[in-house]
Amino acid sequence: MEEVITGYLFYEIAAILVLAAAIGFLGLLARQPLIVSFIAVGILVGPSVLDIARSDRHIDLLAELGIAVLLFLVGLKLDLKLVRTLGPVALTTGLGQVLFTSVIGFLLGLALGLDASTSFYVAVALTFSSTIIIVKLLSDKKEIDALHGRIALGFLIVQDLVVVIAMIALSAAGVGAGEETGLADIALVFLSGAALLGGVALFVLYAANPLVERLARAPELLVCFAIGWAALLAAISHYLGFGKELGGLLAGVSLASTPFREAIAARLASLRDFLLLFFFVALGAGLDLGLLGDNLLPAIVLALFVLIGNPLIVLVIMGLMGYRKRTGFLAGLTVAQISEFSLIFIAVGVQLGHVVPEALGLVTLVGLITISLSTYMITYSHRLYAVFEPLLGVFERRKPYREAEAEAQGGPDGSQADVVLFGLGRFGGAIAQTLTDAGHRVLGVDFNPTSVRYWRDNGLPARYGDATDPELVGHLPLAGVKWVVSAVPDHDTGLTHMDPRLAMMAALRDAGYTGRIALTAHREEDARKLEAEGADLVLLPFRDAADQAVDLLLGETTQRVAGDRSLPEPEGQRALAE
Repeated sequence: MEEVITGYLFYEIAAILVLAAAIGFLGLLARQPLIVSFIAVGILVGPSVLDIARSDRHIDLLAELGIAVLLFLVGLKLDLKLVRTLGPVALTTGLGQVLFTSVIGFLLGLALGLDASTSFYVAVALTFSSTIIIVKLLSDKKEIDALHGRIALGFLIVQDLVVVIAMIALSAAGVGAGEETGLADIALVFLSGAALLGGVALFVLYAANPLVERLARAPELLVCFAIGWAALLAAISHYLGFGKELGGLLAGVSLASTPFREAIAARLASLRDFLLLFFFVALGAGLDLGLLGDNLLPAIVLALFVLIGNPLIVLVIMGLMGYRKRTGFLAGLTVAQISEFSLIFIAVGVQLGHVVPEALGLVTLVGLITISLSTYMITYSHRLYAVFEPLLGVFERRKPYREAEAEAQGGPDGSQADVVLFGLGRFGGAIAQTLTDAGHRVLGVDFNPTSVRYWRDNGLPARYGDATDPELVGHLPLAGVKWVVSAVPDHDTGLTHMDPRLAMMAALRDAGYTGRIALTAHREEDARKLEAEGADLVLLPFRDAADQAVDLLLGETTQRVAGDRSLPEPEGQRALAE
């Protein structure tokens, strides 16, 4: 009999994994994050559709382990040194978004007929945005280092801190739930919590660094230790009555200050995604499709609040703090969805008996709507900005001083430049330095504030900006500029559907620029396309470097340019110098 049960469990898990792969592939084609696909898998295998997921106990166990690993990775990012260096913009905007979203969400919940407890839980759940989705989309768009990308990461850190506080509060609320609690019980809870935190603090001070350093000599052992440490603290926390979630968080925080936290996080990311599949499967399998239908209208109202209200809140706060409407708009779009933490938060509330199970269905439906739509909103953010830009002036001060000061301070303004160069990375920086050494006046432009600061610290003119921003291009000192050079290649993923090089050329034409334009490409077919679009010169860094290396090795002077593999050296080599 036991063999039959084990065999059925194996078939069940196999069917779930195959369905997850198939639905995930369809979701990938629709450019949807895996969270949406996994919840859809849960609904499919649940009793309302295929009724495959019957081993609730085993699936719930894997789901709990997945939550512990997820919260461990959240804690792993909360290095106290990093938290102390949070900029005032990220802190103010992040806390402001959390505060306003929770207050307005609570009032909306009451207006929709929810009781006060459910409204509170739903309101807090609406404040969390998905780290996984935001970081993935911004990375794909090469905007993780842009100003709005950095501010969005600041939001996420603030929200992670809120997650920690919320989970601690839930854990404390769960201690002694359903029982009469006296002073002795309260004292015991306090002592247990203090002992847990004290033990973690001692581990951080005296054991974390030397232990992890030794374990790092065997990467597989380091991963095994990390999982075991997260599970151990989750078990201890659960035994003390604080819940597994708090233990997982503390395990991550205890390793956050070690130099190997990034390696641990990178190796556990795939395991986290695999185990979270079972959390979303358990969540979807437990949803009653009839209840989802009953919650459709409240879910649409709350989803519209998240999709429209959250970005507006960020726009208002960043506008008041002196940022341009474009920066506020792009940063605001990143918080236009709820996250996996929202579902976990509500699920814990259901377990504690604070909210009814229907609330979990409501928030899940809000998650499906907001995650699905916000993915496209972030992907097409630049196009959306172009559409709504005429309406956004009210969210920008007459003088957006914070970005204006950042552009004006720290070095020469580049008003006498004869070359404007977009992209101050390794390739662009090398071009800028060589041209400067040759006597040219180069104005560098980059959307990474760190790169801009580095160039200004070295006494060279640099401005913060995005090559695809026509407003920025229109304000550049283009009079007397002979060359505009872009060292920014196209996005390999194509997610933005906007080639920044072509966007920059169009903006330059609109601004009345009549000089020459040099662009960068990694493939020859791209180079030929850019030349057909009107580029005066196309740089191919890898091939040009190989040609130069061969020239040095053979003592010959041959240079290849796009479309012609045997042109003489001076045409390509001297073009920028003329």
